[in-house]
Amino acid sequence: MSITEIAFYLVLPLIAFLYAAVGHGGASGYLAIMALWGFAPNEMKPTALVLNILVASISFWQYKKTTSINWKMFAYLAVGSIPAAFIGGKIPVDTHLYRQILGALLLIPTIRFFIRFEPKEKVIKPFSPILVVTLGISIGFLSGLIGIGGGIILSPVLLLLAYANFKETATMSALFIVVNSIAGLVGSWQTLNNINPSYWAFVPIAAIGGWIGSYWGSHKMSLSLLQNLLALVLLMASAKLLFT
Repeated sequence: MSITEIAFYLVLPLIAFLYAAVGHGGASGYLAIMALWGFAPNEMKPTALVLNILVASISFWQYKKTTSINWKMFAYLAVGSIPAAFIGGKIPVDTHLYRQILGALLLIPTIRFFIRFEPKEKVIKPFSPILVVTLGISIGFLSGLIGIGGGIILSPVLLLLAYANFKETATMSALFIVVNSIAGLVGSWQTLNNINPSYWAFVPIAAIGGWIGSYWGSHKMSLSLLQNLLALVLLMASAKLLFT
């Protein structure tokens, strides 16, 4: 095994750890490091979705132990997002366009990790069903198209709208990521054949990182320095995708 491969296996669980700590599955992070390590674009999407489902499921399980979610709001989100993610997953994307869209999307988690929302209690507002369904459709479609779960977009929106507090947002985002990733993967089921058999070794490594990260985050522990480092990695990957 080369030094480059060893480095990838070291970075992968760290990505899972950091994303799971805030209730995410890590697809944008996996896509970022795969881009930096020169993975083929047709391998990136299905690999990221498989890891996303696993880590987001672990994150939801951990966060659900310490908080609850608004199931009615989640139902509205899922009604819009699941079919949209399935449709997005079925649409083939030109390699150059895929790199450009992904590069732009990676700027969202970069900002998310550089400028973090403080988990302070505040008044939670009643949600608008029409707005929530619309969010589900738009985020779901984009998620299926690119190969992410959509949590990097959903969580800051929910916090800005004051529809949920920090831990409720993390819990809902994790479950949202799971259902969207499954729908997107089903929509692009044939792409599973593009996964290099050796990549299945990523699964237990990501699972370990995701379990530790979700436990850490659900117990309100600080990750400021590590999240800043992750933001730098995402920024580098975004620049590579957009300008090379």
